Amino acid sequence: MKLDYGRIFLLGFGFFGISLVWSIYNSYVPVFLAKGFALPAAMVGFIMTLDNIAALFIQPVIGVVSDATRTPIGRRMPYLLIGAPIAAIAFALVPLGRSLPLFMGTIIVMLLAMSVFRTPTIALMPDITPSPLRSKANGVINLMGGLGALLAFFVGAKLYDMGRPAPFWVSSVVLVLAILVVFWKIKEPKEYTEKAADAPANLRKDLRVVWAEGGSSALSLLLAIFFWFLGYTAIEAFFTLYGVEVLKIKESSAAFMLGFLALTFLVFAIPSGFIATRFGRRPTIIIGLAIMLASTLVPFFMPSTAVVQIILVTAGFGWALININSLPMVVDISTESLLGTFTGLYYLFSTLAAIAGPTVAGTMIQNTGNNYSTLFLMAPACMAM
Repeated sequence: MKLDYGRIFLLGFGFFGISLVWSIYNSYVPVFLAKGFALPAAMVGFIMTLDNIAALFIQPVIGVVSDATRTPIGRRMPYLLIGAPIAAIAFALVPLGRSLPLFMGTIIVMLLAMSVFRTPTIALMPDITPSPLRSKANGVINLMGGLGALLAFFVGAKLYDMGRPAPFWVSSVVLVLAILVVFWKIKEPKEYTEKAADAPANLRKDLRVVWAEGGSSALSLLLAIFFWFLGYTAIEAFFTLYGVEVLKIKESSAAFMLGFLALTFLVFAIPSGFIATRFGRRPTIIIGLAIMLASTLVPFFMPSTAVVQIILVTAGFGWALININSLPMVVDISTESLLGTFTGLYYLFSTLAAIAGPTVAGTMIQNTGNNYSTLFLMAPACMAM
């Protein structure tokens, strides 16, 4: 079997649009909240977790529902065609909200709409890709997502200088165009043709069979995903403060250093899929975890700027080995009819970690006298778990 790279790159436009919107959202919405509405930092932090809270309750449900959906255009496409335009319109209105209730209203609509179509978009990858090729395909998808984030950071900054609505408007248009490309070029498999009324019963039957045969493996893998995301999101949340308090560098310099991890991940996204195809997903993930464990432990003992910068590059490679292959490993446990359900479970556990990671890390730092170096004890412990 050979991967149809052209088809997967076209599917990647969906992830490209989603990543572009989230990157713009995370870059500028906190500024609007803190500077425009004079909200305290704690409130800004809470509002910025609403996307994870919405994802926690909506995305797993949408995964299950989309598995049971039967329409002439497929079981995933209706959610893309409904959710993306609503999200795009709400996102375009975000920078125009001059009162806090209106501003929050547009954000909530946008978050709900994004949660409706994200899982079905990602589930299309295993839908159209045979199991042995899913790591390679996920590498391509993540590469496209990384390109969306880079576009947001570099081009979005220029657009923002032209006027604060500009990056939001451009991102909204790009999101709609990206989803239209997916709808136009990606055709869902035709084997899901049973009547919609029969689909939920078949789904429940398949889920019982899958869980009876591999429930312990599925739960172990999902818990592993929770722990490695717990460690990773803790680093994401507090690395800038670690740079300021421990390395004694500027906030901008610390954020720039963290960019090396993201850039290395992007460079190794596709090669990680090839490595897993050659040696297997489980060994590849275990090697990635070992690299992440060693990389995140070194700064605790050697807190120097030069060492940490090298370590972040190494960690980016390890994180690529883990992250690129985890979703394909999860959906491989399921049957073809349950791909959306298991994609939703993947996002459920990773989102729980994204909510818990900063909280657990912050509590640990506070209880050790604001010792930000303990971040690099928590992260390797999570990788070991």
